[in-house]
Amino acid sequence: MEKKIITSSNAPAPIGPYSHAVLLNGILYTSGQVAKDAATGEMMQSDIMVETHKVMQNLQAILLAADMDFSHVVKTTIYCTDLANFAAINEVYGSYFTGNFPARETVQVVKLPLNANVEISVVAVK
Repeated sequence: MEKKIITSSNAPAPIGPYSHAVLLNGILYTSGQVAKDAATGEMMQSDIMVETHKVMQNLQAILLAADMDFSHVVKTTIYCTDLANFAAINEVYGSYFTGNFPARETVQVVKLPLNANVEISVVAVK
């Protein structure tokens, strides 16, 4: 059993003692991503759709670093601070998949790191 740490310079650096993702036996487990821009370090929070696109772009960068894409995703977890934003988050999230959607749960939480409004993690299999 060989564990491989996956990192991407196109995703924001972790803000704590964790990796972008871990690949183990063909399964990729990503850390939750927020809408932090990798180049500027700024949070992209002009509206929930912009924020969600940035989260998905950060996840995409990590998937690409593992030689995967959204078609490999089998499970996602979405955390949001206000379920009133669910429809907008869902619209953006859904645009990154083409059928055969992964399993998922969406959970409202009180607060997220960096005052994010949405955080998403994925599990992907190759």
